[in-house]
Amino acid sequence: MSELIIIAFDDDARALAAYEQVQLLQDRTLVELGGIALVRVDERGHLHVETPGRSAALGVRAASSAVFGTVLGALFLMPFLGLAVGGVIGALFAGLDRTTIDAGFRERVAAVLAPGRSAVVAYATAVRDEDFRQALDAFGGTVVQTTLTPDDERAIAHELTELR
Repeated sequence: MSELIIIAFDDDARALAAYEQVQLLQDRTLVELGGIALVRVDERGHLHVETPGRSAALGVRAASSAVFGTVLGALFLMPFLGLAVGGVIGALFAGLDRTTIDAGFRERVAAVLAPGRSAVVAYATAVRDEDFRQALDAFGGTVVQTTLTPDDERAIAHELTELR
């Protein structure tokens, strides 16, 4: 099963340092990433999603990348788009509601990502939890995590396929 891990910080510098550390942890095989992003919410509440550095060179499978992109959208775009979402996008996110990425998880993520905060968002297809957490303890941050079952991943992939 895959893990969706959000680590929120009060400042960009610690978030960027943790982002770089997560990538190093992949080199040390403590985590296998299906995707990683740096998310910032500016003081006006505007969302910025970045993938600085070598994340583009992760060599992830297309399916993992698509699932990660969809999950990022579900977590960070939907709360901001509200009812303005078109039918196709709405159908996709209705499908996400049938996964373990429930409204409660999304609310916890929104709570830790207040304006002025930043977060590392990692989609891990494999993770050695205890070693991973210990390696990131020095950065502080608030961790919000959920498990995506294989059925969840298939449901997300199916929703993506249906929209084509």
